[in-house]
Amino acid sequence: MKNNLSLLAQRPAAIRIIVFFLCLLVIWLPIAIPIYLLIYDANLMTILTMGMLAISFFIFLPRWGKLVHNQPQIYQHVGLEFTKQFAFELLRGLAIGLISIQLLFLVQGSLGWLEWQKPSQSVVRFILEAIPTAFGTAFAEGLFFRGWIYDELERDYIPSVVLWATSLIFPILHFLKPIAEIIRTSPQFFGLLLLSLICIWAKRLCRGRLGLSIGIHAGLVWGWYVVNVGKLIEYTGKVPVWVTGVNDNPLAGVVGLSFLLTLALWMWSKNLKLKV
Repeated sequence: MKNNLSLLAQRPAAIRIIVFFLCLLVIWLPIAIPIYLLIYDANLMTILTMGMLAISFFIFLPRWGKLVHNQPQIYQHVGLEFTKQFAFELLRGLAIGLISIQLLFLVQGSLGWLEWQKPSQSVVRFILEAIPTAFGTAFAEGLFFRGWIYDELERDYIPSVVLWATSLIFPILHFLKPIAEIIRTSPQFFGLLLLSLICIWAKRLCRGRLGLSIGIHAGLVWGWYVVNVGKLIEYTGKVPVWVTGVNDNPLAGVVGLSFLLTLALWMWSKNLKLKV
């Protein structure tokens, strides 16, 4: 198997990505199938299976790096570091994400499209609960999409192809659902696309490090989780849901997309200055 995997380095990126998925499934399915059979709570089942998938990925990636690309430090190579600079960029991104999502809610509130509600429980509880969800999601998706997939594509293609291919893969994999649901939640596709572009430009701005990218993603998820799960807002219905956000997702509506587009253009402009 070692010799077969080492030959993959000469194969096209698409082949390498497919083989990686197949290897990951071989590791994950023996764990996931018993969970599907024994756990009847849908939410708990999803949390456990997706959690085990993320763990399987984290474990398998270093083996892939060594056997396929002869890269012993694959985490560092794809942008995940444990340095002060990385931590600073992570915190900076977290601030950008949190401020952006809160500004979005404040703007909608000032326009009368939502009303702030008194929390039934301590907001501190929701803030703490959101930490594993926000950072777990941001780290896993950041390392998977903007780390590993980005790296595989970068080995074969020019930067512009890598940018758009990686950015499109992210929302496409999130939209593997029935056609009717795809149509109903279509604004979310463009929100995910813009988020991916933002995160890639953030990675490039930091010369390949994922700290800023992960921080922005985590900040957006953290801010949304606290407001949504804490039931801190209630939409007034003065405008259609495609304006405020489908499924109460603020980044799946016209206002949220406008905020993401603004952030994306800002990141893009900073990348242009970096090239000058």
